[in-house]
Amino acid sequence: MDFNQLSLYVQKGNGAKVKEMVSEGLAQKADPTEILNAGLIEAMAVIGEKFKNNEIYVPEMLMAAKAMNAGMQVLEPVLTATGVKPIGKAVIGTVKGDLHDIGKNLVRMMLKGAGIEMYDLGIDVPAQAFLNKAQEVGADMVCLSALLTTTMPYMDSVIKEFDKAGVRSQFVFMIGGAPVSEAYAKSINADYYAEDAVVAVDVAKKILAGKQ
Repeated sequence: MDFNQLSLYVQKGNGAKVKEMVSEGLAQKADPTEILNAGLIEAMAVIGEKFKNNEIYVPEMLMAAKAMNAGMQVLEPVLTATGVKPIGKAVIGTVKGDLHDIGKNLVRMMLKGAGIEMYDLGIDVPAQAFLNKAQEVGADMVCLSALLTTTMPYMDSVIKEFDKAGVRSQFVFMIGGAPVSEAYAKSINADYYAEDAVVAVDVAKKILAGKQ
């Protein structure tokens, strides 16, 4: 199987070709883990690097992430069946009062592409829902997104909810969104601030490497 070609299709955002190649690779008995690492994850690493260097922008990154997701749809059931474990689990959502989801969706797809099992709660998510889901799935990380200055304070409410339940120390909190900053993350006792999806992946990998 030509992993380079698969990686190129992902980078170009050609979801149909990615799906086709992954299906063909599996039919030819290619190693599903290798398809994941050498094809899909490798492609997203290249995309991440290009984004950092301003060679591409959010629309191209979104297209690549969608193409990677198309491949993951075919690959995931096989990986699960062969017992390949994700590198960690994360709950993600846009906080209560906020209906923006493009940034959150991009982070979710990029983290999924890095081998993390993602639980997306969607938009307008109350604190209790984050707490319930994080405990239910045994998440390592909780990722909070807010795109409005008016909804940003609700991130604090979410973390306080975990505090009240006495489980704050069991989870790592990563926050992001246009109005959010490193200083704000510190002020609400969040562990990390990610300025974009590429940084989110770097941070998540570091966190999970430390947990293994």
